[in-house]
Amino acid sequence: MGAIAAMACSALGWSPSPPPPRTTTSWRCSVSQADSISSQPTTTTTTSLTHRPAVILPGLGNNSMDYQKLALTLQDYGVPTVVANVSRIDWLRNAAGLVDPNYWSGTLRPRPVLDWYLTKVDEAVNEAKELAQGGTLSIIGHSAGGWLARVYMEEFGFSNISLLLTLGSPLQPPPKGLPGVIDQTRGLLTYVEKHCAKAVYTPELRYVCIAGRYIQGARFFGNSNIGSSSSVPVTIDQPISETDIVTDTNASTSNASTFRARFVGQGYKQVCGQADVWGDGVVPELSAHLEGALNLSFDRVYHSPVGSDDKLRPWYGSPTIVEKWIHHLLD
Repeated sequence: MGAIAAMACSALGWSPSPPPPRTTTSWRCSVSQADSISSQPTTTTTTSLTHRPAVILPGLGNNSMDYQKLALTLQDYGVPTVVANVSRIDWLRNAAGLVDPNYWSGTLRPRPVLDWYLTKVDEAVNEAKELAQGGTLSIIGHSAGGWLARVYMEEFGFSNISLLLTLGSPLQPPPKGLPGVIDQTRGLLTYVEKHCAKAVYTPELRYVCIAGRYIQGARFFGNSNIGSSSSVPVTIDQPISETDIVTDTNASTSNASTFRARFVGQGYKQVCGQADVWGDGVVPELSAHLEGALNLSFDRVYHSPVGSDDKLRPWYGSPTIVEKWIHHLLD
């Protein structure tokens, strides 16, 4: 998207995935095939109300249409779905953060630079409330949408939300003071950690944080700790005792000796301070978990719907992977 877009995306910490091929679709969606802003309503998949509605929050660089198939899959399970109305061009608004002195000092706050996204979330939540008919909602946050959901809940309230389910979201700030590690969010995740409500798993509100183990990173130089994995323990007063790793250890193969693993490892290092850890290709496993939440890890799960192949390279929203977490929306 050019230099301006790159600076805009830097304010949130990730490089956007390349846009998918443009195809003709009959879906009612706010995003045109040219990624221009439209005045049409938020994308909504409706069905007879059998379960509480869900709101999908797109990740950085993604648009609403990237989640079309996931919304249809949820519909098949009887979950009415609203996708927040975000286009790729919207992310250029993050460039406003560049004029904030806090950006350069690494103490950036979500507001006002991300007010545009929070407004779109609020619009989607209000639409879902109408579908809920007085009931509660589920929020599904993909990638940056996961921690932005926490900001929304802190700023707008969460009395109507009973589940926050995050998919490959970087939920913890990178460690400070490590050589070669720069906080790509410029302080945003540090703010979230300090000011947003802690994760819980209670009958009233449940946090479910899902990580992918698609590829193990490697140090660019030197030996890597092959086969290592990390998890965030859950506090003992929670109904679950530890991170639940749903994985086939025979299927997880290390790619640490390849250049690809070393390249991916450098990305992981910027997020969690370590290169030789497992992750979904963008977000390391330990960064996608929160203390106090029900933390899950799925094997062979890729980060993004863009570039995903449901059979050979499934992402969190591929039908075979949704099968593993859909019950949290149906409970």
